[in-house]
Amino acid sequence: MKSFIHVSEESHFPIQNLPYGVFSTSNQPKPRVGVAIGNYVLDLSILEDKGYFKEIIQVNKKIFNQPSLNPFMELGKEVWTKVRKKLQLLLSEDESKLRDNDELRSEALILRKDVTMHLPIKIGDYTDFYASKEHATNVGIMFRGKENALMPNWTHLPVGYHGRASSVVLSGTNIRRPLGQIKLPDQSPIFEPCRQLDFELEMGCVIGGGNQLGEPISVEEAENHVFGMVLVNDWSARDIQAWEYQPLGPFLAKNFSTSISPWVVPLEALEPFRVAGPVQEPKPLEYLDQTKQGSFNIELEVYLKSEKMKAPTQICSSNYRYLYWSIAQQIAHHTVGGCNLNPGDLLGSGTISGPEKESRGSLLELTWRGQEPLQLEDGEERKWLEDGDELTMTGFCQGDGYRVGFGEVVGLIQPALNKEQVINKKETALNN
Repeated sequence: MKSFIHVSEESHFPIQNLPYGVFSTSNQPKPRVGVAIGNYVLDLSILEDKGYFKEIIQVNKKIFNQPSLNPFMELGKEVWTKVRKKLQLLLSEDESKLRDNDELRSEALILRKDVTMHLPIKIGDYTDFYASKEHATNVGIMFRGKENALMPNWTHLPVGYHGRASSVVLSGTNIRRPLGQIKLPDQSPIFEPCRQLDFELEMGCVIGGGNQLGEPISVEEAENHVFGMVLVNDWSARDIQAWEYQPLGPFLAKNFSTSISPWVVPLEALEPFRVAGPVQEPKPLEYLDQTKQGSFNIELEVYLKSEKMKAPTQICSSNYRYLYWSIAQQIAHHTVGGCNLNPGDLLGSGTISGPEKESRGSLLELTWRGQEPLQLEDGEERKWLEDGDELTMTGFCQGDGYRVGFGEVVGLIQPALNKEQVINKKETALNN
């Protein structure tokens, strides 16, 4: 399958992908829905206005002339599939309707470099899992020793926690170093900027169709509720987390920011790259026992660029297939107690680490809690992220002569707020 639009073999956005995003342009500032194809964005609101989806989408409102993907996602898998097939037909090299219509092409196809991307989904809830056995083992060894690396429940259920949807931000948003309480050895807690700022290499699945309260989603039906996937960087303040997480879990250490990529890759685009995940031992309980292969062969890379560096250095190379618990198992467990998921909900995978040192998906692991600093190409070293550091994550599936990719998720670290100003705000409020 080829598009009439030239797409290089290295591009993340061939006709086999067609990820969805929300964009605007300088002459049309209202955000609307498009798909990426090569170096272009195809404006679906234009095609919608011209009736290209009238036989598929039979609702009395605009679906693609919207500031989020939520109205489209709410229509369900059957509609997603039909729209995707229609788009692939329109963009194929053998179809003339768009290829030979100069006026329509000039109106509907916009260079990606000329658009501004927006958060693609309206996120109602965000859940972050802890689905990598290698990551959980590494962290457990650091804090509890080899004998007690994994907690007793870890191989029996997908461990997770409810995060903060309001601070999920789009790639390119600067990340401010958080303030919080830090407990140094043999000292009382102090209020300081985070000293151990970290990234977490993750992926997120976007829920398209939800479930009713009290009605669980089965592990075999779970993927029918997934619209697509994005790259996720779940920024973490390790020193704040170490003091606050007992006994309930992450709070300020996680809620200051989570970055996602702008393009949502449909689950259907990943189907050719489906693989088996790790062997699960012991066998999961029946409601988690997935019969089909539940993972995907997605190559993942992380790059770091300091203020002094001319080019970024690759610091991590991992793969989505290392995850122990699958998307379907995460959804089945999430809903088995009756919890309802809604269109736009985001489920993070948790840090994706592999068996080799270079495949560890966080600085916590790569530097082994700061004891083994990373050596960067210009002679600098890193234990933790510093102000001015720019972190870039990317991921793709490699096909025969094409790639299905996710683009990038990028974040630049900014200095923390002045703690004295924060304290002075309290004093000002008291005086008023």
